[in-house]
Amino acid sequence: MTEHQTRCGFCAIIGAPNAGKSTLVNALAGTKISIVSHKVQTTRSRLRGIVISGESQIIFVDTPGIFKPKRRLDEAMVEGAWSGASEADAVILLCDVRRGVNEEVQAIIDGLNKSHIQAFLALNKIDLIKVETLLELSQKFNEAFPFRDTFMISALNGSGVDKLKEKIAALMPHGPWLYEEDQIADVPLRFLAAETTREKLYERLHEELPYASTVETEKWEERKDGSVRIDQVIYVERESQRKIVLGKSGQTIKALGQAARLDLEKAFERRVHLFLFVKVRENWAKDPERLRMMGLLD
Repeated sequence: MTEHQTRCGFCAIIGAPNAGKSTLVNALAGTKISIVSHKVQTTRSRLRGIVISGESQIIFVDTPGIFKPKRRLDEAMVEGAWSGASEADAVILLCDVRRGVNEEVQAIIDGLNKSHIQAFLALNKIDLIKVETLLELSQKFNEAFPFRDTFMISALNGSGVDKLKEKIAALMPHGPWLYEEDQIADVPLRFLAAETTREKLYERLHEELPYASTVETEKWEERKDGSVRIDQVIYVERESQRKIVLGKSGQTIKALGQAARLDLEKAFERRVHLFLFVKVRENWAKDPERLRMMGLLD
């Protein structure tokens, strides 16, 4: 295909925390790219999933959930989400139908109006409510904001996702593709490895551990046999949290490591030697250097 035939552009997916943005990016890409958790505010950085649809290459940007920030980390996450929306060729506001036009969603709609950003509406988790309720909800959303179009989807089971993808693909500007045809994400492997471990951390310790934790890949060593050694540090803010992550006789961190290693070996299609360490770093979420490493500050 020539440059005149191909299209390429960016589409930002915004919404309140836990609307299903990461699940949608994974569904659009046809594989797991973003960390998915039942905990809100899981996505911290802007992750890019690369999707081919016909002659179009779409870079879907999974932004952090937009909410009322309380900490410096929160502020950086929200700023990152709006930055992703303002720079994109297309914007999708993804909403959980069970919540409707609540205070969080109305704040985002106000932000779209203030920024003069055109957006599509994707009503997610449609399998969880009645059809008549869904139609009423769609009307209420479109009365609140002049959306370009409305899509009814279930990111989890894929219903309506292809139709949404085709619409976005047709809107991408003409131009050459930015990535190779087989590339599915624009994130460093070190970052992807850290996100995988962070997901396992949330899955296992969602009750005991608050958001005062992050994971960094400190060492990546390619080995002659084709395997890779990955050393990661789980940072927490207090000693009591470090003990929770370690678990009795180190059983918790051992289980975390095993689960993360299996996912990494599947993703990288090679043997992975994963070593996890836990360190206390008070107020890491306020450290500009940490936020820069997470892609939340320039």
